Amino acid sequence: MVTALIFAGGVGKRMKSREIPKQFLEVEGKPIIIHTLEHFSNHDMVDSIVVVCLESWIDELNKDIKKFAIKKVNDIIPGGKTGFQSIHNGLELISKQSKDDDIVLICDGVRPILSEELITTCVNDTVKFGTAVPVTPSIVSVLYSEDGTSCRKNIERKKIFITQAPQGYRVRTIMDAHDEAIKKGVESVSSGDLMIELGHEIHIFQGIRENIKVTTPEDLNIMRATQYYEHFKNFSREELKYQI
Repeated sequence: MVTALIFAGGVGKRMKSREIPKQFLEVEGKPIIIHTLEHFSNHDMVDSIVVVCLESWIDELNKDIKKFAIKKVNDIIPGGKTGFQSIHNGLELISKQSKDDDIVLICDGVRPILSEELITTCVNDTVKFGTAVPVTPSIVSVLYSEDGTSCRKNIERKKIFITQAPQGYRVRTIMDAHDEAIKKGVESVSSGDLMIELGHEIHIFQGIRENIKVTTPEDLNIMRATQYYEHFKNFSREELKYQI
């Protein structure tokens, strides 16, 4: 069984949207979290969805799920004080409903530009390797600094990768890692970072650059531009005259 764990328990301070959490901001008439959920709802390999949501917005999310006919959402539960705690809440629920070798796909609620192929690869690689984290190669030079004001070290670009989501894990693998992290007082929102911090090796695979996490107003503009392009990309030049 494959369960998608979507965590959306934060308020999104960097988005500078005081009244509405970023996952509920609308693009093309839909909240961002609904765009994200649609990818998993429509994917044949995903059996169920668990959402960890900001508690005061659970009722609103339930309305949106019904309005936009999102399937497979079995549970919506309150988030924790941190992203790590929100994911842990979801994993505890999923582990009670799953076998040890079942798969969980952990994804931010603000990853609206996923692809069917990315989710398929994540599932297949998790079956094969036990873990699967999508990454993209860094396209910028990276420097290392201890104090943020001086630098004596650069890092080879070809060795730097940017992590994405969804990240796939066997249920028992990631649940054990979370239990170990709690005992050691280690926290990380990225499950891949957490596994590495605890000394575990993870499998990585090629992600897609458009798979952004909508965190800032600039990200929101990128999402809107992408949605606009997807809407009009198959229009002829003549048709576009009457659309713009």
